[in-house]
Amino acid sequence: MRRLVIDSATEACSVALFEDGELVVGECLTLGRGHAERLVPMIAALPGKGRADVIAVDIGPGSFTGIRVGLAAARALGLAWNARVEGYESLGLIAAMARDQHPDTAIDVCMTGGHGEWFFQPYAADGEPLATVVSLHPDEACKRSIAAVVAGSQAQALAERRGNAVALDLWPDARDYALLPVTRLIAEPRPSYGRAPDARLPLAAA
Repeated sequence: MRRLVIDSATEACSVALFEDGELVVGECLTLGRGHAERLVPMIAALPGKGRADVIAVDIGPGSFTGIRVGLAAARALGLAWNARVEGYESLGLIAAMARDQHPDTAIDVCMTGGHGEWFFQPYAADGEPLATVVSLHPDEACKRSIAAVVAGSQAQALAERRGNAVALDLWPDARDYALLPVTRLIAEPRPSYGRAPDARLPLAAA
């Protein structure tokens, strides 16, 4: 069974192709912007143009545009190939990548959010989340963080504020998909933005 993994929810953009759970090939780029232009060519460069039986996609939280680009590509290819589409969360993959370096260790994941906030989520030593992901001011994230290891794009900043944590500077990487626990997979993927939308619908006239 082949699985195509698409990850464009954060500053990084990556794709990977797995055969029976083993990584065949993959690519990861730090783009910041331009995921819409680069993602499809990256998939097309994979063996067989990335065609797979299952497509896994990062649903966020992260960049609004990056999340939508990844989901749109996954759903379109799923329809074209009659492939199953599943999702996973960006912080969950970061936690799995961190646990690969620090097994059986509690880990706090801290990623860049919007409007100067950070996405924060604590994970237990067994890899399961201790709470849902939240978007916090950096000071509040520092108050909540107690794990010995912090991971993510804001890990270094969080560790410096705390002064007593190991920092792992990590972004989601599709090539590390196999590290994800099965319990973290989502059968019907929908966008996970991690915070309430900034825009509000106008109130209906009385």
